[in-house]
Amino acid sequence: MVLGVAWALLLGGCDTGDQSITVYSGRTENLIGPLLEDFTEETGISVAVKYGSSDELALLITEEGERSPADVFISQSPGAIGFLAEADRLVPLGSSVLELVEPDFRNSGGLWVGLSGRVRVLVYNTDLVDASSLPSSIFDLTAPEFEGQVGVAPANGSFQDFVTAMRELHGDQATLAWLEGLEANNAQTYVNNTAIVQAVGRGEVRFGLVNHYYNQRVRAEDPGAPSENYYFPDGDIGSLLIATAAGVLDSSDDVDLARELIGFMLGEAAQTFYSQETLEYPLASGVAASSALPALGSLNVATYDFDRLGGGLGRTKELIDASGLEAP
Repeated sequence: MVLGVAWALLLGGCDTGDQSITVYSGRTENLIGPLLEDFTEETGISVAVKYGSSDELALLITEEGERSPADVFISQSPGAIGFLAEADRLVPLGSSVLELVEPDFRNSGGLWVGLSGRVRVLVYNTDLVDASSLPSSIFDLTAPEFEGQVGVAPANGSFQDFVTAMRELHGDQATLAWLEGLEANNAQTYVNNTAIVQAVGRGEVRFGLVNHYYNQRVRAEDPGAPSENYYFPDGDIGSLLIATAAGVLDSSDDVDLARELIGFMLGEAAQTFYSQETLEYPLASGVAASSALPALGSLNVATYDFDRLGGGLGRTKELIDASGLEAP
């Protein structure tokens, strides 16, 4: 597979001195670039960025070994950074960085930390679905009344992290049965979350499994859009909170600079960017979520030991493939 990546170089001011840092980012440029530009402007440290999918970048880092130019890895989900932690490619972040985030959203060994969070939801078409008929559990989506009406993105990293969590909490047998049930129930597959939300808005399918902020952005642009997020109740795995994450690589030539960048990403300005601009949940302590979002404390969403996602990603992909669900 050809790794689709792009390099960008961000320079602050007229004189950046000799300080520079390299970031491999599984998050897209529109979500990371503005923050890295702010970091360079504030510190004078130049930042080179390689963008790509989190999984492919994690594999690239392992292939590059100690020769990797990467100082910091930013992952779209815990799975890819957990993979690097298991491969002993991360170094401890230090208490000054770790203590910016609650223990639930950082590695127990101090190797990575969550930056922002998103919740898995069931987006539904409000013109076609009566809210009183929404399912109480994600496992209900294999029932006959949902035949051909559920959109999923099997190749999406958040979907795969969710399936990994389902495996750990409910077992491989129950998870494979659910995946096979979706396939047998003619679940519709899409390339990503955006395509699912668009399909729900058109009425192509009535329901879709996505991250919460995709529909929030649609509603921000068009308050009359016929789509709404549904959070599964009672801590159901269908509304799992998943964190983006960052860690310092053992290939870094300047671990202190790398830690400084991650600390900046957990600062009030960067966390407010996630809250207000991307409508994600900020994970740094003391930074409020957007008023457009329901408070996390009011949702009773499912949480999970994120350390356990990295080692299970390969098996998760095997189960998705075995179920017959395929990305278009």
